Amino acid sequence: MIPALRESPASRRVRASLPGEPGLPVVGIAPSMLRDPIGTAARLNAKHGAVCWTRSLGVLCVMAIGPEANQAIFRNTDQAFANSAWNYYIGPFFHRGLMLLDFDEHRAHRSVMQAAFKRPLMERYFENMQPTIARGVTQWPVGRTMRLGPRLKQLTLDVATEVFMGERLGREAERVNRAFIDAVRGGSALVRYSVPLGRWRRGLEGRALLERFFRARIAGKRANPGEDLFSRLCEATDDEGNRYTDDDIVNHMIFLMMAAHDTSTITLTSLLYHLAKYPTWQDLIRAELLGAGAGPVTLNDFNQMPNLDRAMKEALRLITPVPALARETVKDVELLGHTIPAGTYVIVCPQATHRLDGLWKRPAVFDPGRFAPGREEHRQHPFAFVPFGGGAHKCIGMHFGEMEIKAVVHHLLTRYRLHVEPDYEMPIDWTSLPVAKDGLRVRLERLR
Repeated sequence: MIPALRESPASRRVRASLPGEPGLPVVGIAPSMLRDPIGTAARLNAKHGAVCWTRSLGVLCVMAIGPEANQAIFRNTDQAFANSAWNYYIGPFFHRGLMLLDFDEHRAHRSVMQAAFKRPLMERYFENMQPTIARGVTQWPVGRTMRLGPRLKQLTLDVATEVFMGERLGREAERVNRAFIDAVRGGSALVRYSVPLGRWRRGLEGRALLERFFRARIAGKRANPGEDLFSRLCEATDDEGNRYTDDDIVNHMIFLMMAAHDTSTITLTSLLYHLAKYPTWQDLIRAELLGAGAGPVTLNDFNQMPNLDRAMKEALRLITPVPALARETVKDVELLGHTIPAGTYVIVCPQATHRLDGLWKRPAVFDPGRFAPGREEHRQHPFAFVPFGGGAHKCIGMHFGEMEIKAVVHHLLTRYRLHVEPDYEMPIDWTSLPVAKDGLRVRLERLR
């Protein structure tokens, strides 16, 4: 069954004081957001302004669009916006993951994990991922059209398991990958009960498999720790000498492994699609990559590749890996002149901000030059470009993701040319996180 609509005193205050609309009976705007989130958000913004109310997936929520709204919510100076809203959407599948924690507890857990993303370790991760990426891309078929998206997802999962877990999955890889997909998609289920064959049920089953997968490895990691993130979580202690519980470790690994490979896959899919569609940019970036000279590429080499960086940013802008972010007010708070009462779900919309007319020139067009000196459209406002969120919950692995994406592009473009059919437009499935409906149909041609 679809959950009954929640009507609370806070909801009634929101409807009385903010512009907005309920959408369809029971499901609200969920179907239109799943079908066309960019168009739906643009329509709401044009009709009601940067802050409005609507209904989706059984709850009344406030939609917040634009850089000023992003700034107020991400900076969170009044400590009024909590990430606890995620529990309603994805809590059963990513229980107590880092993104679902708040305030002091979040800071304590994040400080332990932050040590895994310091520069010396990042350089080691970078070196360790090179053989995995090379092994993956050299096995892909050449000369015929293939579905690149699933191969990218498997590759990024392989990188994440080898870097963050210190092992190769082998035969388990397909089951684990499927479990992550089902867990992610579970949060967008319209029928939010465990019914046979339902998306919610598949999400719960995926979560259960992942719990068994990580829990079975904890004892071994504690007995024989390595330098990977999994080992660090198994060894970590707080200021009073307390270790993470097994449940804490499982919760963090499920969430971080999902975040570490899903968001990279989405960005790579967007970037490689656009480079195949716009070969001039593909050639510019290939020239940068080949200009790095003989020998293995290094992290510092990427500092001399501005076109690669701009194209990656543009790919993130056009298809933002996490298009919307959930918050819940824990007290009454002012948001752009509107009072939002405690207990209200607020949806921040980076994807909608990244497509706003007036903020971006020709916002639907792939144009990495918008990030170049002299234009720098993203600097019109400090919160105009927020693909990794902002504030205390800004993505902990953003630099790892950028590094991995550039490494994959390096291995691909120095080996192959990427082609798509001239009239090809990659269809997007926005059901949960944005993925290519057709898997991204690309043909690789080996460089001569």
